[in-house]
Amino acid sequence: MSLRSLRRSLLNSRLWILLAIIGPGIITANADNDATGILGYSLAGVQFGYAMLWVLVLSTFALGIAQEICARMGAVTGKGLADLIREEYGVKITFLAMATLLVANFATTIAEFAGITAAIQVFTPPSLYIYVRFLAMPLVGLGVWFMVVKGTYRGVEKILLGASLIYLSYIVSAYLAHPPWFTVLRETVAPDMSHIGPLTPYIFMVINVIGTTITPWGQFYVQSAVRDKGIKAEEYGYERADVLFGSFFTNFIAFFIIVCCAKAIYFHPELHITNLNDAGQAALALRPVAGELATALFAIGLFNASCFGAIIVPLSTAYAVTEALGWESGVGRRLREAPLFIGVYSFLILTAVIVVMLFPNHLTMLMILPNIIGGALLPIILVLMQLLSSKRRLMGDYVNSKTFNTIAWISTIILTLLSLILLVTQLFPIGSP
Repeated sequence: MSLRSLRRSLLNSRLWILLAIIGPGIITANADNDATGILGYSLAGVQFGYAMLWVLVLSTFALGIAQEICARMGAVTGKGLADLIREEYGVKITFLAMATLLVANFATTIAEFAGITAAIQVFTPPSLYIYVRFLAMPLVGLGVWFMVVKGTYRGVEKILLGASLIYLSYIVSAYLAHPPWFTVLRETVAPDMSHIGPLTPYIFMVINVIGTTITPWGQFYVQSAVRDKGIKAEEYGYERADVLFGSFFTNFIAFFIIVCCAKAIYFHPELHITNLNDAGQAALALRPVAGELATALFAIGLFNASCFGAIIVPLSTAYAVTEALGWESGVGRRLREAPLFIGVYSFLILTAVIVVMLFPNHLTMLMILPNIIGGALLPIILVLMQLLSSKRRLMGDYVNSKTFNTIAWISTIILTLLSLILLVTQLFPIGSP
């Protein structure tokens, strides 16, 4: 075999290994762009135009670091994050973290189904809204439940990877709004702050954008997914590429969501839109400026993102709770093999569907609740992740290097401070939008 043929053969084999391994990183990062995420990015564009784009650059690095740590721990130890927390720090800390996560994720799951409702209503006459709520919600909930409970990990992963492509609809929506791309790119690296009014609402939105990108449940899910997929330490280089690309792709999509809403709404004050109750309102607001196609694509993206979150958020909860208690878990396990795992997942789906069906006009607090509880929980999870990934007894040669440790701790401290500020501003919203 010639040297050229050997190189081609090695390149092909590496490509096939990469294609076989990718999934956990891309899926977890995309799930961050769920119903609450789309709403958060839409609000950033509606209220501050392009002046929030620079935040996405910083949050991409922070998300990449957080996801990399958990994916690496999953590949090296073969255990989920809740498993490691329980084994290393005891039941009390684990129980506190799991109880908080359960409440936050329950509220987030409700928000996902509220997002599904908002997306469907974009295509539905107001007279039919009640039928959408009482017919579409059970059907979507059943579909989401059936796919996970009756499917396999590989099957669910393929569906979610395919669904990740639907996020590209936001790019087309942004182009249809015809933004000034030179101005957009300039403000991404050098934002014009001259037109920003009071700083408090702006700072609040900066923290909110970062907070909706880096979530506690995302860390639990990516580590459990790496374990479920059976990725080993020697394959981690490929999984690392998956994680880093996912972190870039999710904020790449968020970039176009902000651009779309900024151009179509912020720069058209005659629309008199300064706030949004859900991302469906953002889709409808695009109609007079960007046209029917942009509205449809934005709503399709919202429906896909909400379904994505309705799968991943309950899954991450089921993983975390069962691992914390030492029970069997994993997609593809049947009821007799993992009763608690399937029970937690089913409970969250069922109750979220019922709440959205019965209380469609009283969901505002439940949309805010995940940010409040997540803001309180994220610092704890970030610190535990850092401590665990720094233990040579657990990580061996894959322990954090001194340089990485320094960067990771700086990121952890900054994210912790931001989370605490977000928590305080949510509980005492003085001057916040």
